[in-house]
Amino acid sequence: MNAQLIRIGDDLVAMHAISTDEGITLVDAGLPGDRRALQAALHAAGHDIADIRGVVLTHGDSDHIGIAEWLRAEHGVPVHVHEADAARARGEEKSHAAGGAWRLGATVRFLVTGIRRGALRTRHLGEVRTFRDGDVLDLPGRPEIIGLPGHSAGSVAIRVPAADAVFLGDAVTTRNVLTGVQAVALGPFSDAPDQTPASLERLRGLPERRMLPGHGPEFAGTADELIAALAR
Repeated sequence: MNAQLIRIGDDLVAMHAISTDEGITLVDAGLPGDRRALQAALHAAGHDIADIRGVVLTHGDSDHIGIAEWLRAEHGVPVHVHEADAARARGEEKSHAAGGAWRLGATVRFLVTGIRRGALRTRHLGEVRTFRDGDVLDLPGRPEIIGLPGHSAGSVAIRVPAADAVFLGDAVTTRNVLTGVQAVALGPFSDAPDQTPASLERLRGLPERRMLPGHGPEFAGTADELIAALAR
């Protein structure tokens, strides 16, 4: 099965659509104001909302669940999340992590962009479907779940061999939203950042050459090359 990868949003907050002959799988759901961006991107690729078979979340934070409840409640699209982040996606549990280092200009840009794209109108999920580490979901692209606890307990990588892609969520960033620095680094706002390097070791040996963080540009290379860049 071949799959086309469609990027929606920007380097501050991105989501991705995996397009196959069976329909669309949406990886993460951006911010609440991203409906039009999603519709426009799907239309340009010859799709519409009715083609979405499911949303798969890398974790349950508010800047990743943005339009998921709209898709679920109004379009019947199921939303999948790791069982350890289900309560967070439903708004029953919040992150208590600090953001770390920051620079005024980059932080203001992130906040302004978030407000413009509806970050103050977060809709948590009324219902989720949960998965576990190692599951392969019956969705277009057959996304495989690889647990990456650290950013949150239920953070995962989503491997889609048909798209030559691994989605990293906020375990890794290639552009820190608080500093503006473009480099491979651990994501800010992590619950337990000391866990993440060990979690990333689970990606070693994967052949895919498109590493896609939730924030920042795509890293063109294997997981082994990503981990080496992180170490530098």
